[in-house]
Amino acid sequence: MRLRTRRATAAAAVLTAGALALSGCGGSSGGGGGGGGDTLSSLKKAGKVTVGINGENPYSFIGKDGKPDGATIALDKAVYKKLGINKVEAKKVEWDALIPGLNSGQYDEVSAGMSILPDRCKKAAFSYPEITYETAFLVPKGNPKGLHTMQDLKAKKVNLVTENGAIEQGYAKTMGIQTQTVGSPQDGLRAVENGQADVFALTAISLRTLVKTQKAQSKVEVTKAFTAEVKGKLQIGAGAAVFRKDDTKLLKAYNKELKKIIDDPKQFNKIVGKYGFTEAERPKGKTTDTKYLCSGKLPDAK
Repeated sequence: MRLRTRRATAAAAVLTAGALALSGCGGSSGGGGGGGGDTLSSLKKAGKVTVGINGENPYSFIGKDGKPDGATIALDKAVYKKLGINKVEAKKVEWDALIPGLNSGQYDEVSAGMSILPDRCKKAAFSYPEITYETAFLVPKGNPKGLHTMQDLKAKKVNLVTENGAIEQGYAKTMGIQTQTVGSPQDGLRAVENGQADVFALTAISLRTLVKTQKAQSKVEVTKAFTAEVKGKLQIGAGAAVFRKDDTKLLKAYNKELKKIIDDPKQFNKIVGKYGFTEAERPKGKTTDTKYLCSGKLPDAK
């Protein structure tokens, strides 16, 4: 989910990489939580909510006007408006600092399309899934090394780059693939453009958006999206909003309104379609079950 954000693709029992500290600075409009009641009440009283983002387009980023933008921000605005909270503000932080920043009270929610993973579920509470996604590679134009799957990366011993804290880094670690990490998608793009890396792995929609917004089509290309296979398991999953574990009332209220949007194809498309999300990215079946995704159960690859 990045995502950045993942973020990025999916729950994995085979992955054990931890999520991640920033010291509290009281930046949240809601504060600590107090069983979940205080935060929701405080947000309603203030009329605004502060979310933590990583800046990964098209999930959540700061637009040219200086205001938060992106698909998960659009979902937040729709949900919070129903809760009587009309303003969504954002703080941009490093990916692996998102959950620590949330738990230290720097903001009220993480809005980054973050993948629902077992280890992360131990540290924070995930909402009803809001998006699904697949992996892709950013490679030099023409894909000279013929890279299409994680298995290709291992077999061909390429110079791989992943975003620090993203799920693709976890895939590589579990598979024994050496990787360099970068702090942002833009850094990954530059590494491939400059020949410092053979491939940058991230969610497909993030890479497509990155190449388009950075006007990099002449030097690089994005491979066809695929579901990653790690140790015989398909890495199928979804991303969600993230809350502190004691913010139970806020999470419950958020889920009630979010579910209405996700379960309605027309509403989903109306809100996030302009960011490149389609029916293929709308959670369905097992990918709407947060508990299932937190459990790390994954289907066998066939």
